[in-house]
Amino acid sequence: MITVTNRIQLKKGMGEKMAPMFAKPGPLQNYEGFQKVEVLVSTQFEDYDELSVMMYWDNEDAFEVWRSSDDFKNSHKRSSGGEPDPNSPVITSQIVIAKVAASIARSK
Repeated sequence: MITVTNRIQLKKGMGEKMAPMFAKPGPLQNYEGFQKVEVLVSTQFEDYDELSVMMYWDNEDAFEVWRSSDDFKNSHKRSSGGEPDPNSPVITSQIVIAKVAASIARSK
């Protein structure tokens, strides 16, 4: 299993407002190998909020099928025709792909 985390710095106060946008039902849920999305909001920073949009996939090949799909491209279209929107709350964004090397869960 892998995680794909999009670490997004947002203008202060925008984290809670933006988080639900990343967990809406859509075509992503129908892709082979997709497991789930979790959206974490951190407001601890003085100058910005940070979202960690964590996607869980069976493997990197499955993620790459999604990433190269028309569904992915359509979900990431900019309303400004590809140009950066000066009114966007996004400051920076970084994708981190990691293999799940160890985990533990609560015992029942």
